[in-house]
Amino acid sequence: MAQTDLEEQIAHLTRSVDELSDIVAQQATELALAQKRIAMLMEREASREFEGGGSVPLADQKPPHW
Repeated sequence: MAQTDLEEQIAHLTRSVDELSDIVAQQATELALAQKRIAMLMEREASREFEGGGSVPLADQKPPHW
């Protein structure tokens, strides 16, 4: 393989790695936001269950099949 071919391949691989890095960073941001929203929804539902007469919020308990 010629040096020019190797340089082209390295450039292509470098660009691919940079693109994948950007995608992973974006997904990490989206995942963090989703986790915050899930936590907020779980807290909201636990409050509703408690206000509805339940003594212990069910969101904090494992389902019986576990």
